[in-house]
Amino acid sequence: MSLHSTAAQLATLAAEGGEHGGNHESLSPLVTGGGAFIILLLLLWITTRFNRDR
Repeated sequence: MSLHSTAAQLATLAAEGGEHGGNHESLSPLVTGGGAFIILLLLLWITTRFNRDR
């Protein structure tokens, strides 16, 4: 399989995927972003607990 044929197959796959929009109707950007924000805050809190000067 040559680089050219691989690139052509990937371009075709990307074009087919783009027709559907790629967004799932049940995933709200607000819920996704809020969940990521909460997880990052939790990781920050855990990191600061382990990084205390004793």
